[in-house]
Amino acid sequence: MKKVEDYVVSIPDFPEPGIIFRDVTSVLQDAEGLRLAIDGIQERLRGLDFDVIAGTESRGFIFGMPVAYNLHKPFVLVRKKGKLPRETVSMEYELEYGSATVEMHKDSIKPGQKVVLIDDLIATGGTIEAAAKLVELLGGEVVKMVFLMELAGLKGREKLAQYDVESVIRYEGK
Repeated sequence: MKKVEDYVVSIPDFPEPGIIFRDVTSVLQDAEGLRLAIDGIQERLRGLDFDVIAGTESRGFIFGMPVAYNLHKPFVLVRKKGKLPRETVSMEYELEYGSATVEMHKDSIKPGQKVVLIDDLIATGGTIEAAAKLVELLGGEVVKMVFLMELAGLKGREKLAQYDVESVIRYEGK
């Protein structure tokens, strides 16, 4: 029986020498790989008390939506700046070169709601940390963060030490 990591294609020296790019699209392109990925994420929520799932653009949408559907939970979008049509709250975060901003609708999280954040990958942790701060700004509580893949060598988990973080697949390198 195959595991979800068997569906991840690893591409050496992309985007630069010494980096191994872990391609999530190969998981999506195979029905069994996709099922294993969604089931793996969902399994990490078993027994957890929470109200809402939020996912970051765009692959957090891909993996978070089916989990929200399966568990009959609402889904909240965390998008790049300028993409949401109603009143938003925003959070800037640092990238390797420069900065970026994510936003949520101001009414997407109610005070006291328990929120799970889902994304495809944890690398440095900047995007998901900004999403967590938005949830908290709106009065929500981040009760768990779940990722399909983790690049442990980039130490994103350390940045998120105050949160309950799990990943389905963990790669030791970058």
